Amino acid sequence: MGSVAEVIKCKAAIAWEANKPLCIEEVEVAPPKAHEVRIQIIATALCHTEAHILHPKFTEAFFPVILGHEGAGIVESVGPGVTNCKPGNSHDGESYKEQSQVGLFT
Repeated sequence: MGSVAEVIKCKAAIAWEANKPLCIEEVEVAPPKAHEVRIQIIATALCHTEAHILHPKFTEAFFPVILGHEGAGIVESVGPGVTNCKPGNSHDGESYKEQSQVGLFT
């Protein structure tokens, strides 16, 4: 815990294209920036929205995409300006980021 200044490696479920199996691959997760939280995911699942993205007739998806934004885990590190949680706190809920970096790791 608390590797706030370090890039970490983790596994992620990546969709490279629609209507294909997800690939479990190692990715790098950058340290949290201002007002961001990095969470060690303990359990996650795909919601109906993510399943929709994988449908071959859905044409608005951006690939590749890392799936699994609904999860439960432990706050691993926080960026500057975060005041409502600290490393070691539990987290359960949704974690959204724009199409850039996830901020979650397993």
